[in-house]
Amino acid sequence: MLTENECRNAQCPPNKARVRLADSGGLYLEVAPISKRWFWKYRFVGKEKRLALGVYPAKSLKNARLERDAARQLLSRGTDPVQFRQDEKLAQRIRLGTTFEAVARAWHEHWKGPKSERHADYVLRRLETDVFPVLGRRPVSEITAPQLLAMVKKVESRGALHLSRRILQTCGQVFRYAVAHGIIERNPAADVKPSDSLKPHAPENYARLEAKDVPELLRKIEVYVGSPYTRLAMKLMALTFVRTGELIGARWDEFEGLDGDDPLWRIPKERMKMKTPHIVALSRQAVEVVACLHELRGRSDFLFPSEHDRQGSMSNNTILFALYRMGYKGRMTGHGFRGVASTILHELGWRHDLIELQLAHQERDQVSASYNHATYLRERCKMMQAWADHLDVMREERRVVAGRFGSGEEGRRLLRHRTPPDGIAGIATVGARRSETAA
Repeated sequence: MLTENECRNAQCPPNKARVRLADSGGLYLEVAPISKRWFWKYRFVGKEKRLALGVYPAKSLKNARLERDAARQLLSRGTDPVQFRQDEKLAQRIRLGTTFEAVARAWHEHWKGPKSERHADYVLRRLETDVFPVLGRRPVSEITAPQLLAMVKKVESRGALHLSRRILQTCGQVFRYAVAHGIIERNPAADVKPSDSLKPHAPENYARLEAKDVPELLRKIEVYVGSPYTRLAMKLMALTFVRTGELIGARWDEFEGLDGDDPLWRIPKERMKMKTPHIVALSRQAVEVVACLHELRGRSDFLFPSEHDRQGSMSNNTILFALYRMGYKGRMTGHGFRGVASTILHELGWRHDLIELQLAHQERDQVSASYNHATYLRERCKMMQAWADHLDVMREERRVVAGRFGSGEEGRRLLRHRTPPDGIAGIATVGARRSETAA
C-alpha cells in the first residue's frame, strides 16, 4: 500500500511516459512527467475498465481511497461506475441548460399520442399563451413553487378560474416528466395545492333555455342571416344534441346510409369525451340538413369547414357567437341544446336510459362501455325521429296551438301529449298531421 510520502515523492523516470504505483483494491497513482492522477481499475461484465478519481495532491491518498470505496459500492449493486459518472454529468448539463419550454414541448410530444388532435392543440396553445411568456425561458431546474404560483395567479386575476387550475395541472405534468427523465430532482408544482392557493371554482353550469323559450329560438335559427354553415350547424345540433366539439369535427366519412332507411352518424372514440364510439341515429330532418351541407361541400373533409383554414373545421366559438347575435348571450350555449333535449324528452315520457345513451353519458365500466354505444339502437332511432318531429311542432307552436288545438293551457297540453313507452305515437302523430296539412 502507498503512503502519503511515497505519493508526494514519486517521480516518472526520464525514459518512460508514465509509471503506475499500486495502492490496494485496484487503486493506483499514475505518475507522468508533469502530473499525478488517481485511477481505480475494475471489471464490469467481464471487461476491464478504469475510473478517474482526480489529480494528486488536490485529491489526497485518503480521499482517493474513499472514492474508490464508494465506486465499489456502486459496482456491488450492478452499476457501472464509469457509466454512472457519465449519466450524472449529462443530467447536470441538462439541469443547467434546459428551459421549461423545451421540456414542456418534449412532454407534449410524448403525452399527445392517444389524445384527440383538437384537445392536444388546445393544451399546447394554453401553454404558449399563458405559461411560456412567463416561465418558458427559465431553466426548468430553477423554477420554484412561488414563481409557478405567481404565473397561475396572473391567469386567475383575469377571471379565468377554471383555466388557472387546468394550467397548474398541466405544469405539474411537465415537471413530473422532467423528474422521470432525470432533468430535475423534485416537482415544484407538488407544493402548490389549488385548494390552498387559488380561488374556489364552482362547477360550470352551461346556460340553457327553458322549454317555453325554445320555439322562438328555433324560428330565429331558421332565418339566421349569417353563414349558412353556422345556421345548419345550429339546426343539426338541435336535432342531434351532440357536444359542440363532436359536431364541428364531423367528417363526411362518419355518415352512412343517408339514402336508406337507417341513416347513422358514427362518431369514432377519438373524438368522444368518454373515448367510446358513439352512434347518432339521424332523423329525416337531420338527413335533410346533411343533404344541404352536401350541396355546399367543397374540398374539405369536414361538414363544417373553417373559413380561414382549408384543413381545419369550424371554430369552437362559432355557434356560441351566433347565439349571442340572436340575443341569447348568457341564456343559451351550444352545450345547452343537450340539457334542453334531456329535459323535454324526459317530460315526454322517454326512458331515462335511452336518453342517457343518446347523450353519451355512459358508464365507465370497460366491458359495458364497449357495447353501450349500440345498445337499444332501434328504440333510439324512434326517439330521435320523435324528437325531430317535436322540434318541428315547437318551431310552429304559436300557429299550431292557436289554430289546431285551441289557445291556452288546454292547447299546450294536447300539443305536449306524452309519448307511450312503446313508440312515437303522441309526437309523431302531431308531426304527421302538420305535414299532411302543409301538403
